[in-house]
Parts: sequence; structure tokens; C-alpha cells
Amino acid sequence: MSQNLTIDTDRLWASIIETAKFGGTAKGGIRRLALSAEDAQVRDWFSAACEAVGCTVTSDAMGSMFARRPGRNPNMPPIAIGSHLDTQPTGGKFDGVIGVLAGLEILRRLHEAGIETEAPIEVINWTNEEGARYAPAMLASGVFAGVFSLDYGHSRTDRDGVRFDTAMDGIGARGTAPLGHKLSAHFELHIEQGPILEEEGKAIGVVRGVQSIRWYEATLSGSDGHAGATPMRLRKDALLGTARVIEAVNRVARAYAPDAVGTVGLIESKPNSRNVVPGEVFFSIDLRHPEDATLAEMDVMLRDAITEIAAADGLGLVLEETWNAPAVHFDAQCRARIAAAADAFGYGHREIVSGAGHDSAYINRVAPTAMIFVPCAGGLSHNEAESATQADVAAGANVLLHAVLATDRALAEANS
Repeated sequence: MSQNLTIDTDRLWASIIETAKFGGTAKGGIRRLALSAEDAQVRDWFSAACEAVGCTVTSDAMGSMFARRPGRNPNMPPIAIGSHLDTQPTGGKFDGVIGVLAGLEILRRLHEAGIETEAPIEVINWTNEEGARYAPAMLASGVFAGVFSLDYGHSRTDRDGVRFDTAMDGIGARGTAPLGHKLSAHFELHIEQGPILEEEGKAIGVVRGVQSIRWYEATLSGSDGHAGATPMRLRKDALLGTARVIEAVNRVARAYAPDAVGTVGLIESKPNSRNVVPGEVFFSIDLRHPEDATLAEMDVMLRDAITEIAAADGLGLVLEETWNAPAVHFDAQCRARIAAAADAFGYGHREIVSGAGHDSAYINRVAPTAMIFVPCAGGLSHNEAESATQADVAAGANVLLHAVLATDRALAEANS
């Protein structure tokens, strides 16, 4: 019976629309930053929905939520379906969300069909995947996997100086579940956040891995000055220096085209007055490439360029690497089960490398892990206009369901 099981497409879509109200924006997107009041709302909704189908919902010391459905063998580590419910400040309805809600729909279908799996099934909502409020991204999954210490995770602060643990306790998200418990496998469904699947008319991306990522935070310090009375030759304009750095980041990425990307996405200029020469600017830098060695070369080129710019403009420089995530290669067996499920449904699929970071990148270090991509319109993501079709999301959820069931059958056979 389980081999013919499919998800309830309309119910999954209704869950996506319903949860989009928590932090919904006027432009149809979502602003649901990690550990915010809106995050608390969606967490409560998710917990109640999972408990309604007989799951036990717990959370750990980083606030990640675990909805567990029992299996025949309670001693077997669960098969996890994980993603995130937090969003960017101007996020869409699908990034991360479909991974968690597809997991919920799978729990519902297994419950309705009366299917008992060998291993427990656990749907996970990882805290602070986006890194929009607390850097670095994938913070809670990183602590779970031992990449970051718990103290490091708790001590992160947002731009207002609010610590992670303070914000977590403010919404009652801190739990007592064991941190870093064993998983038999981890699967994640996600929109591609790129244009390849849509352009090629493929329904499913079998994600081979995640490219290497480095994040930096930089501060250029000059001198505040009157915009009308400070001669150009005497200025130490930190914002002008930042503009030169932005151009340098673009130059570094283009030097390693077509696979490299570089972005300055956050800028805070002080004193931020229209008639004052900016004396200090804080900004972020994001560099990515599929190969670790190439990204290391980009790092050297970037540091040389920033140092030269600061010296030429007479500016002070503080540059800190805040995140270094090596390239990830997902589990071959888990990927094969995804491809087999896509074939069984007749969905066109291809292997693909993720340009974005995901919680699965860290969980891959502690459990066999794989990801499923589905198309998003125009490849647009981290945008309120982010869009995916009901049919594509359903296809991804069906593949996810049967990859999980195939993994469960393999575990049952191995333990028989």
C-alpha cells in the first residue's frame, strides 16, 4: 500500500498559504525573522499540527523543533525530514517552508494510511537557517552537527545587540531535547533558488552537493566631516572606500566566472546624515564557489584588494571572516533513492549543485543526507515575489515521501 501512497496536494498547498499569514507582507511575501514574534506564531502552529497526528514535539537548546512519529523499532535513530520556517526580511512563501510543511504532510498521510515505519520519522524545523537576524546562517543545525559550540550559538547578537539565547527565551523556544541526537538519514525539500530546472523543464533536482561559502564582516573607518566645508582633498570618506570595495568584490567574482559569485548585501553608514561625510561604514561580504581551493584563491584576492583600498584612501580597516563553509557532497544512496522515486512518478530530473547554503550541508557531517530541488519562477528567491507552482511542490513532496519510505525499507532489511 505504501508504494502507491501520494501526498494530499491541496492540503499541502493550503498549509503553505495559511502559514504565510505569520509575518505576511503587503507584497505577498513573508518577514519572519528567527526567534521573532512571527516565528513564535508559526512554531505554535507547526507544533499543534504535528501533535494532532500523534507526534511528540520537542525542542533542543538552540530552539530547533523535532516532531517525531514513532516507528516499530523505537531504538532506531529517526529518518529526518528537515528545513526551516524562518525567512529573510523580504522573503517568500517557499524558501525553507515547503521542506517543513512537506514533512508535515508526510506525517499526515502516514497517519491516515495507518502505515507503521520501521524507524521513527522526525520532521525538523531548524532555527535561524537564513542568518538574516543572527550570523552565521544555519546556526542551529551547525550547533547540532558540532560545527559550532552551544556557547557560540547562544552568544550571537543581532544588529540591535540582542543575544540569540535572550531572543530564544523571549518566545519560549529553548527546549531540553538532547543536542545532536543520532539520525538514520536526513532529507530536505527546497526550491532551487536558481533558474536551471525551470529552463530545462525538469520537475526534480537531485542535489549533488553545496558549493563552498565564506562570509565576512568589514568596517572601514575614516573621519566625519561637514559635507559643505570639508575639501575633497582632505576627506576620509568611509562610504567612498566601501563603494570601491563593492566594485572589488564584483571584480573578484568575475575573475573566477562563471561559477563564482560575490555580494555585498548589508551596509550601515554612520552617522548616516545627508550633510556629513560618512566616517564609518560596516558591511558584509559573501563569496561562493563550488571548489574550496578556488574560493581560497578568491579570499586572497579579496583581502589584497581591500587592504590596498583602505591604505590608498587613508581608512582604518577591520575585516573578519565570520563563516567558512566547505563544499558539501551528499550521500550517494540517499541521492539514488531520490532519483528512483522521481523515475517511478515519471518526473523529469537532473543532478544539480546548490548555489545556496542549507541546513543539510551541516547535517551531512553527522548523518547520510540528500536534498531535492523543485523549480521556482525565474529562479527568484529571497524576494517577496518568490513563486513555485502547486504541481511542482507536490512533485517534490511525493519524491520526498518515497525516498524516505525507501530508506525505511532499507533499514528494516538491514535489521531483519
